[in-house]
Amino acid sequence: MAEKTFGETIAQARKALRLSQKELAARVLKEDGTSITPQYLNDIEHDRRSPTTDHMVAALARALNQSAEYFFVLAGKMQPADVRKAARAGPERTNEAMLAFRRALSGTGKS
Repeated sequence: MAEKTFGETIAQARKALRLSQKELAARVLKEDGTSITPQYLNDIEHDRRSPTTDHMVAALARALNQSAEYFFVLAGKMQPADVRKAARAGPERTNEAMLAFRRALSGTGKS
């Protein structure tokens, strides 16, 4: 099975909620409180653009009732700012967390 892109995932979630691009765009608010444009959403869904901020990834997830964490990974942002900040605790703790993350994804319990 081919991996879905961020844009494909957004489009699929939008369609599952039976929302038009215009309706979803009106629900996704930028940092300044204004909505994104339907054209910007169309560009995201066709992987011509990607959200540039953590806020935008989280706003898309909220509007689609989806996991922000999953969207961060798909958007190539591995983790949101709060996780990046916590990772600054040092390489040992960060390495332990990443190993646990990999074990959880693989389902094997091994690193």
